[in-house]
Amino acid sequence: MGLMDVMLKRRSTRKFGDEQITKEELDKILQAALLAPTSMNRKPCNFMVVERAETLEKLSKSKNHGADLIKGANKAIVVIADTMIADTWCEDSSIALTYMHLMATELEVGSCWVQIHLRSKDGIDSEEIVRDILKIDNHYRIVGILALGHSEDIPKPHKEADIDKSRIHFLV
Repeated sequence: MGLMDVMLKRRSTRKFGDEQITKEELDKILQAALLAPTSMNRKPCNFMVVERAETLEKLSKSKNHGADLIKGANKAIVVIADTMIADTWCEDSSIALTYMHLMATELEVGSCWVQIHLRSKDGIDSEEIVRDILKIDNHYRIVGILALGHSEDIPKPHKEADIDKSRIHFLV
């Protein structure tokens, strides 16, 4: 599958089956994260793999909307970035999440990016909630969590005809 095919096929999956993510699949997804570019190659991101059902359940309650799907995932990868290493933690984390999302698609593993940064649960910052669940130091920031699992419920791929080229502007 070429890169454009992967990008067209990449869709968010919110329902997962019981089939386990293999070690090989997980290793490739994490390798993609580690290959993601970062500003000045500072590499501020760390990747916390969550497998315990009870922890996935807690993470699924970390924000008011859109995190419920984590409890049904086989695994989740929490991307944390060290603000003492780089002030580009948000951008660097986002690129790593994207690389993992694309690799999951290549491997036919369902995935969904759950945003944590700038979200809340009943007035409490979602980053604080995740930090508390996973016992993460305050100088780490959390952009998002990638939920992973095999699924029969992956939406159909986009088509090239779906690309809205009206958003491209050439300056002359």
